[in-house]
Amino acid sequence: MVLAVDIGNTNVVVSCFSDEEILFTERLATAPLSTDLEYTVLIQTVLDLNGMRAADCDGSIISSVVPPVTQTVRSAVLRMTGKEPLIVGAGVKTGLKILIDNPAALGSDRVADAVAASHYYPLPVITVDMGTATTISVIDPDKRFLGGLIIPGVRVSLDSLSSRAAQLPAISLEPAKRVIATNTVDCMKSGIIYSAAAGIDGVIDRVEEELGTSCTVVATGGNAGRIIPFCRRKITLDENLLLKGLMLIYKKNQK
Repeated sequence: MVLAVDIGNTNVVVSCFSDEEILFTERLATAPLSTDLEYTVLIQTVLDLNGMRAADCDGSIISSVVPPVTQTVRSAVLRMTGKEPLIVGAGVKTGLKILIDNPAALGSDRVADAVAASHYYPLPVITVDMGTATTISVIDPDKRFLGGLIIPGVRVSLDSLSSRAAQLPAISLEPAKRVIATNTVDCMKSGIIYSAAAGIDGVIDRVEEELGTSCTVVATGGNAGRIIPFCRRKITLDENLLLKGLMLIYKKNQK
């Protein structure tokens, strides 16, 4: 059994996998000021609730886009398991050829998404990861990471709108009954969801036009389930794409 921790700007996802099976997935709030002891207690509680023991972990892997939290969680995992975790970053084998200007600057979440998408889905493939930011990545038929886009996340956009417009309330991210809404709250719901869906459709069209070929499109991330059903493009929703990528990366790096 392997412990996997994905540290995002909003949530820390804790999971365990065995061979090709993901045993459970839980989310914690990302807390940059928490100590390694606090993260140890939180992760241990997650394992206990799912009937797992840290002592049964053969190893661990960490993906992080929050540098201040990376070493804190690393210390927590080492303390729990007694084994040094693999941290996704420069020097870790992925099976991808990364063609962007500075490969070391590529987020580990985008790397894991790309590894899983290129393994489980037909190439070329586009990944759409809808978290705090919406990231779109492009992998060609030779498993080369070509680059992509970074877009403000739907929740970030919605919260910004509410905070900067005095008469617009904070609302939940859920669909309105109609596209043409008739009250303020439904107008906001319709606006954020349909504009995000249309934006993803439009970006995919332009990526395919630039590549000169059609692509498989796979979406993941905490907000994907709320937006992707409203896209007009054929997009596969894979909520465990990043974790699948961490499984593959972990296996590639075992001696």
